[in-house]
Amino acid sequence: MRILVAPDKFAGTLSAVEAAEAIAEGWRRQAPGDEIDLAPMSDGGPGFVDVLNAALGGELLVESVAGPFGDTVPATVLIVGDTAYIESAQACGVHLTGGERAEHAGTAGVGELIAAAIDAGARAVVVGLGGSGTNDAGAGMLGALGAAADVPLDKGASGVNGARHVDLEPARRRTTAARLVAATDVDSPLTGLFGATRTFGAQKGIAEERMPFVDGLLESFAAITDFRTSLEKGAGAAGGLGFGLFLLGAERQAGIELVARAVGLADRARQADLVITGEGAFDFSSRAGKVPAGVAAVASEALRPCIALAGQVLVGSRETRALGMDAAYSIVDLVGEEEAFRDPGGALALLTERVARTWSD
Repeated sequence: MRILVAPDKFAGTLSAVEAAEAIAEGWRRQAPGDEIDLAPMSDGGPGFVDVLNAALGGELLVESVAGPFGDTVPATVLIVGDTAYIESAQACGVHLTGGERAEHAGTAGVGELIAAAIDAGARAVVVGLGGSGTNDAGAGMLGALGAAADVPLDKGASGVNGARHVDLEPARRRTTAARLVAATDVDSPLTGLFGATRTFGAQKGIAEERMPFVDGLLESFAAITDFRTSLEKGAGAAGGLGFGLFLLGAERQAGIELVARAVGLADRARQADLVITGEGAFDFSSRAGKVPAGVAAVASEALRPCIALAGQVLVGSRETRALGMDAAYSIVDLVGEEEAFRDPGGALALLTERVARTWSD
């Protein structure tokens, strides 16, 4: 058999590259004669630059930029020809905030990375959105690119409280030399019931009772910049970084589709007999915009079966099929939660070995 292995990261435990290698190791134990093609994936969140670097090559620029709370953090810009790829989570990811103080966490470092890419000669800058620990509607990014306001733009959502005016023109002029692309992992608008705060605020440390207030801050910020833009799909990506990029004229692309094209996933799926994807938690958030759904769609187009391996599977078999998978398998169900976290790579390999008994001819 020919097996295409195309997982996302297993958040907090394995990168996409590590997950793909663990799946390959487990499969070879059971079916050493099968051909395995590794295609680690990303939807724009953590791992975006590493996955594209592995697929496309290019030059990595190492930068020191502002972290969510103003401290300095390292980040990289991938330059491929005249296109630059940026992973916003490197500058404002939840791993940098610890899932706390999201109201005060800013995105200035993302703006600094965009500026560095343009200064390096990039004519297109693709910003991967996902995995953020911030919720500032991109205010910090805009400020780092030159936008001015009557309040601080680099202090997170709390900093824009009471803002009455924002001048975006300096930031727009700073970025005119390059076409901006927002590679989003979600379709959320900026505010409202399905917006950035109410959908993802809890995992960033925003208490339930604070959400109406924080959502109101973003709504007020949108009102003095461009409220209509705040309603666009993807405006709520990465705590509203999508909105900030849209204000600068960025076009939106689904991150998973962009990566799939870059790695030639469709052609590789047509050459496979089985496609395997995976992520940390397989649930209803795995639908549109996320890696498993994107990989499953490619497999379906190629008329190939697709299965998911995950740390946890939180949907039933009917829902799994609705998400485009023939089956989904859980590490925790096999070895328990403690072992899954103690040795995630080994546990994923063991799960794959068991699954191969069913799927390998």
